[in-house]
Amino acid sequence: MKANLFSMSLEEQIYLRKSCRKYVDDELDMDSIREFISTVSPLNDEINYYCEILSRDEVKLQTGWSAPYYLALYSEKKDNYLENVGFIFQQVSLFMQSVGIGNCWVGMGSVKEKNQDFVILIAFGKSNQMTRDLSDFRRKSLDEISDKGDDRLTPARLAPSAINSQPWYFKHTEDGFDVYQVKQNILKRQILKKLNRIDMGIALAHMYVANEKTFEFYQKRDFEKIKGYTYTGSIKI
Repeated sequence: MKANLFSMSLEEQIYLRKSCRKYVDDELDMDSIREFISTVSPLNDEINYYCEILSRDEVKLQTGWSAPYYLALYSEKKDNYLENVGFIFQQVSLFMQSVGIGNCWVGMGSVKEKNQDFVILIAFGKSNQMTRDLSDFRRKSLDEISDKGDDRLTPARLAPSAINSQPWYFKHTEDGFDVYQVKQNILKRQILKKLNRIDMGIALAHMYVANEKTFEFYQKRDFEKIKGYTYTGSIKI
């Protein structure tokens, strides 16, 4: 028997989270979501961002499924703003799961009312298909996402990503990791250019949630260049 979701921490949600695409049309306590968002930790506290809760009728989708509610995410366009959005709102995603609200990042969607600050949507609502066993995750091995396998990277390994592209790569340092993003081939590059940067923030959010008291993100001026990858930043855990 699986543990009660409501008794589990955000970190524990990482190991059973499932992107939900089937929902039941029940009302939700939006106040708890708004309250959590007001306390979330950003990757870069110099970037202004905000969000709004929308109905299905207020968004445009290119998906074969829909949800009763959508979290529309907005940000000013500064360096690392996409990673910041992924970092902030993956924490929100884990929180929603912890209170019984299924959710899924929506890369193929937008808001009907045009807004130049719009970044991406998160679909959410009550769902009966919110969890999975650890063995059901289809992910690269720890050796494939780092210079040497390290169990401390399991939270990042389990992060969701656009078309399951898993663009993260970690190189060990004395006190943590240098973090890189895979350069996609030309066929995937246009589709994933924006989304993979959000994915990097999602993976970093998992590392933060699993190491909340010690996590630190920073960027080096002098870092090792690795062919086929771009440098995102470095973390201490």
